[in-house]
Amino acid sequence: MDIEKIAMAIEVDAGMQLDDLRQGLAEMKNGIGRVNTPEQILLRTVRTKIRLSQQRFADVIKTPVSTLRDWEQGRFKPSGAVLCLLKIIDKHPELISELETV
Repeated sequence: MDIEKIAMAIEVDAGMQLDDLRQGLAEMKNGIGRVNTPEQILLRTVRTKIRLSQQRFADVIKTPVSTLRDWEQGRFKPSGAVLCLLKIIDKHPELISELETV
């Protein structure tokens, strides 16, 4: 991975010099920095799509907000049942209103 070549291409695309870009690329190359799991991405995508705060979403799915935060920050993975629910909500966000009334 040629960090300088990649950085120059990104800056050309951006039309400006980007501070810390080379450092970020070097960290990525060395496996340092934040890594997002598919579960984290799914959870954040769904919660953003339905426009609920962490607290409100945790209430709707009957989960402590601290657990939801742990899932979103990658400390723990949601169970298979939760992942299934997230996939359903992702494809049918209108169903969240059904959960809010339960």
